[in-house]
Amino acid sequence: MNNFIKTTFLLGALTGLIMLIGGLMGGSRGVEFAFIFSLIMNFGSYWFSDKLVLKAYNAKELTQQDAPDLFNIVRELTTAAGTPMPRLYEVQSDTPNAFATGRNPSHAAVAVTTGIMRICTRDEIKGVIGHELSHVNNRDILTSSIAASLAGAIMMLGTMARWGAIFGGFGGRDENDRGGALGLIVMAVLAPLAATMIQLAISRTREYQADASGARLTHNPLLLANALRKLETANERIPMDAGPATAHLFIVNPLSGAGLMKLFSTHPPIEERIRRLEEMASGSGRA
Repeated sequence: MNNFIKTTFLLGALTGLIMLIGGLMGGSRGVEFAFIFSLIMNFGSYWFSDKLVLKAYNAKELTQQDAPDLFNIVRELTTAAGTPMPRLYEVQSDTPNAFATGRNPSHAAVAVTTGIMRICTRDEIKGVIGHELSHVNNRDILTSSIAASLAGAIMMLGTMARWGAIFGGFGGRDENDRGGALGLIVMAVLAPLAATMIQLAISRTREYQADASGARLTHNPLLLANALRKLETANERIPMDAGPATAHLFIVNPLSGAGLMKLFSTHPPIEERIRRLEEMASGSGRA
């Protein structure tokens, strides 16, 4: 419940940022336009985010004959969870990773890379799939897609605000509604940064929750902990050719980065995730 409240608050903050930028750019009419714009972005995210991300990574849909062991793992876990069987996809990449997408359990897809199927054991794959199915069951994918869309919209509006400040602002505002060139400049700089930080906070919150839910689903937190150790090492050695807009979907951060860039990571530290899983294992004798 705490995670739900936090996520709802953060999504509200993103929508509020869009409306604030709209007000600075166009006064009361700008607020109305920004609100409608955010609704359109949410609608598009709800219906089309899964198709777009699968296409972006040239994911190939798998059949039972293509990957019988993977299908058996997913069927075992969905039966235990009482949820529908998702569509399964394969991404051609040596980098071991996985992600889930889809607006709800009835319209879900789980994608694995060829790399993860090669280096992980069956138990480790089970831990990874449990994590991804938990994202779907917790509606995290929908939340993350909406957050990414709203953050993208804020960044686009921030760019428009910057150009508006350079060329004297936007027309159509009366004197009482004017945000002023200074306000536009400040918003153009701060809004994208704030949007990014809010998006990252949402993503990190949901990763911890999916780790815990996945551990309970597999009845063994150490399966995922062992997989995370292996995936972190491999992803540092062979970073994936992934887009920043979709990096938050993967079980481990597919992008390389160190130092200051870690502050902007879509994922919490692997060491902390493993520590929490090991505490679950020792505290309950395996979730």
